[in-house]
Amino acid sequence: MTSRILLIDDTPATIEAIAATLRQEGYKVSVATSGEQGLDVLERFRPDLILLDVMMPGMDGFETCARIKAAPEWAEIPVVFLTARGDPDDIVHGFEAGAVDYVSKPFNAHELLARVRTHLTLDQLYRENQRLLLNVLPAPIAEKLKKQTGIIADRYDDVSVLFGDLVGFTPLSATLSPTDLLELLNRVFSGFDLLASQRGLEKIKTIGDAYMVAGGLPEPRPGHLALMAELALDMQASMAPFKAKYDGLSLRIGLHVGSAIAGVIGIRKFIYDVWGDTVNTASRLESHGIPGRVQVSDTVYERLRTRFDFEPRGVVDLKGKGPMMTYLLIGARG
Repeated sequence: MTSRILLIDDTPATIEAIAATLRQEGYKVSVATSGEQGLDVLERFRPDLILLDVMMPGMDGFETCARIKAAPEWAEIPVVFLTARGDPDDIVHGFEAGAVDYVSKPFNAHELLARVRTHLTLDQLYRENQRLLLNVLPAPIAEKLKKQTGIIADRYDDVSVLFGDLVGFTPLSATLSPTDLLELLNRVFSGFDLLASQRGLEKIKTIGDAYMVAGGLPEPRPGHLALMAELALDMQASMAPFKAKYDGLSLRIGLHVGSAIAGVIGIRKFIYDVWGDTVNTASRLESHGIPGRVQVSDTVYERLRTRFDFEPRGVVDLKGKGPMMTYLLIGARG
């Protein structure tokens, strides 16, 4: 993929020389001749790197850089100052404004290209690390983890928790090759991931052939329980092609709502997890459920009965919880 570089400088000869050097190396270059114009170009060009002069009419380079770094959508774009002002105080000012490098004019073209390549590579590595981190943790938790050390934990008064388990997966594992087995599991769970993401619900983890989702965290969200009920129904519907192909394979789901604690513990291989009685109850509703159905607690039923249809299952003795009136979720009304 071609990297995009924005050059902000008011000297025509400098613009021509730098732009030609960068384009010869295969970079896509856009030019602005003032700080104000540079901010305008940012909206349309979305560069991977900015080369910025200091001495320009109107808004100087230091103020331009500070404005760029103050905008959340631009803050992570690396800025390299390229200027004739090489006093130590100017260099310090440049870094304080948010630049990642400071190159004094006159510059060597080979050195400039080396610095450009280095900062583009570092930025790509940073973005890849960000992507991997966000695959493990919710974005608000990832931001917290960057700013603080130790345990990250929050109490939530209203959280929905869903557990799903693939019934018939264990005997199936004796008939499929390891590659085919994991491919099946990946296809099923990837489908669940997409369904949860579409509703803004948080996948917590997979445990073997079990799948866990939570709603209403890490940021409180109205309506999360109804969204979770929709997710449960769609998860069951998504199993149709797999049930047709693999005899005996089905999905058992349990859903409960209540208070919980969520956070990150440990220093290695950490994950965002949820704890509390709500989690335990949802897990028991799943394990004592019916294959191909969604079993919910009476609390879920009371909150959703005007929006969804349910079938009373009766009192079920949940291990470690005792007798509980449960219901089977049928579908949304209307």
